[in-house]
Amino acid sequence: MAKVELKGIGKIYDGGVRAVENANITIEDKEFVILVGPSGCGKSTTLRMVAGLEDISEGELYIDGELMNDVPPKDRNIAMVFQNYALYPHMTVYDNMAFGLKIRKVDKAEIDRRVKEAARILDIEKFLERKPKALSGGQRQRVAVGRAIVRNPKVFLFDEPLSNLDAKLRVQMRAEISGLHHRLEATMIYVTHDQVEALTMGDKIVVMKDGKIQQIGSPLYLYNHPINKFVAGFIGSPPMNFISVKIAEKNGRIVADEGSFEIYPTAEQSQALKSYIGKEVYFGIRPEDLTYAPAPAAENNMQMKVSIIEPLGAETHLYLATRTQQIVARTEPSNTFKIGQDVCFIPSMEKGKFFDKETEKNICEQVKPN
Repeated sequence: MAKVELKGIGKIYDGGVRAVENANITIEDKEFVILVGPSGCGKSTTLRMVAGLEDISEGELYIDGELMNDVPPKDRNIAMVFQNYALYPHMTVYDNMAFGLKIRKVDKAEIDRRVKEAARILDIEKFLERKPKALSGGQRQRVAVGRAIVRNPKVFLFDEPLSNLDAKLRVQMRAEISGLHHRLEATMIYVTHDQVEALTMGDKIVVMKDGKIQQIGSPLYLYNHPINKFVAGFIGSPPMNFISVKIAEKNGRIVADEGSFEIYPTAEQSQALKSYIGKEVYFGIRPEDLTYAPAPAAENNMQMKVSIIEPLGAETHLYLATRTQQIVARTEPSNTFKIGQDVCFIPSMEKGKFFDKETEKNICEQVKPN
């Protein structure tokens, strides 16, 4: 078992600077959990507290039910993969992977078995006698992962391990790390600022901002049920559009008036928005939930002007301008557009979200904080 529990964990640096506040996270055995958020949100600090590389200022950390606050890193039975690989340049790949085991005085035959098995899993057997400088970024990252594997740790920790790789290698390594998780059936905690990595790799996502946990849940749950505007905008690529609208009542119906167009919330949304009549809120709609309408529909016609066209092969991203705002729509490449063209898009209202302008909380859904 390798269950990890953070109970009210906090980190306060000298001068009273608070990096993490009241973090409560439960990572089950064999679970792959992603800590995601913008730079400076406290995700790497949280990971380093689990690793023992940062002292815990508040709260308690448990691994397999054992309190770890004052346990040295070497005794926590964890392995960490760093962003910069942290390989010894004067050692071969084999020696880099074997070094931690030699320090622990593991039997030489057992070291050899573990190193070669990890090299086979990661397809780096032919590089075992090379030095790190003779390897590509992706190969170095595999070596760093291999060094962690040979230790047979209870928990794997990854601190933005793919951020130094090019786009193609990132996609490849994402798949390899996900496959590794399934093969090893290990508990993994992975830090990233890339929401695509979070959505595609994790069993569970922890979204952080300004040292605080915003929401915890499965990737699809967070995508469909964000607790606030920050989570809604951070999860998904391209990010959710936010349109400032004024809530009004016309002919007995709730309407959201943008100024250039009006949209009608669903019955459930309308019920929640009644207390907002006369107030401005944010209407959130994802680019993929906007449908191009060659001819206007009966209602919910978002009339806008094409300002930028981004053809991406399998799809096209359109930047569309109202009188005061700009949004992005994802559309089929078979649809042809011109800069400056007036177009109409219909939002899928059941997938739309409304957020309070002051608290930025999701108005229409009773979403769970965890």
